[in-house]
Amino acid sequence: MKSLYQSTISSLPLLGHGKVRDNYAVGDDKILIVTTDRLSAFDVVMNEPIPGKGMVLNQMSDFWFEKLGHIVPNHLTGVAPESVVAPEEVDQVKGRAVVAKRLKPILVEAVVRGYIIGSGWKDYQATGSVCGIELPKGLRQADKLPEPLFTPAAKADLGEHDENISFAEMEQRIGAELAAKMRDISIQLYKTAAEYAATRGIIIADTKFEFGLDENGVMHLMDEVLTADSSRFWPADSYAPDMSPPSFDKQFVRDYLETLTEWKKTPPAPPLPQDVIEKTQAKYFEAIERLTGDKLKA
Repeated sequence: MKSLYQSTISSLPLLGHGKVRDNYAVGDDKILIVTTDRLSAFDVVMNEPIPGKGMVLNQMSDFWFEKLGHIVPNHLTGVAPESVVAPEEVDQVKGRAVVAKRLKPILVEAVVRGYIIGSGWKDYQATGSVCGIELPKGLRQADKLPEPLFTPAAKADLGEHDENISFAEMEQRIGAELAAKMRDISIQLYKTAAEYAATRGIIIADTKFEFGLDENGVMHLMDEVLTADSSRFWPADSYAPDMSPPSFDKQFVRDYLETLTEWKKTPPAPPLPQDVIEKTQAKYFEAIERLTGDKLKA
């Protein structure tokens, strides 16, 4: 499978390169979003691509946008990416790009946690709460929470870590009405997706959503949604509390990087061994097949 580390589309104005996505202007009101095969871990972009990863993320997002479209509008326009680039650039967008509405991003990430793991678990061990929300005593690592928690995070600049903030601070940043709407819709999206994923043998432990406003102030779901990069997916058949369950994402990369005691989790990234790349690729491919019932459309 051919991989795409960085797109080189010259028929459209480049808006910028993110960690994983390259954005181009399509007129004044639309954006071409190309999901590359770049991988970032600990907020550092690795030097090697994971072949096909961008296609998995793009097609997984498309799947969820369609499934959740009744809850909140999203950024998709239905315009074929192949129709907005030059003929010689079609290979760069096929299966891995969308033409999206140009929205004003809300600079707060909507994080929903259904299980206690990762930074939430560390927070709970230290304080008995997660992001200032007090939780019952005696929870174990990876336990299911009584109810999903909404824990917002302030968007950081590229290469910086997003910062967990309280709901009160979110209200101060974007206003109480919009904050409440984001929280309620995020929890509804998470619950709906988690119920579906459970029928496919997958637990969605946590996820993050991003929203933007159109010219009329209508809130839209944007960026990526419920992918293996923005969520923690666990296979239900091997889930058990009191441990960190295996997940369908870049876990192999993270685990490998954790063994490199001399690397300080800052650029430049260390080289990735071929077996780590292949195992990570296999996890992404398995995730989309398990969730959608279909193989990746290459």
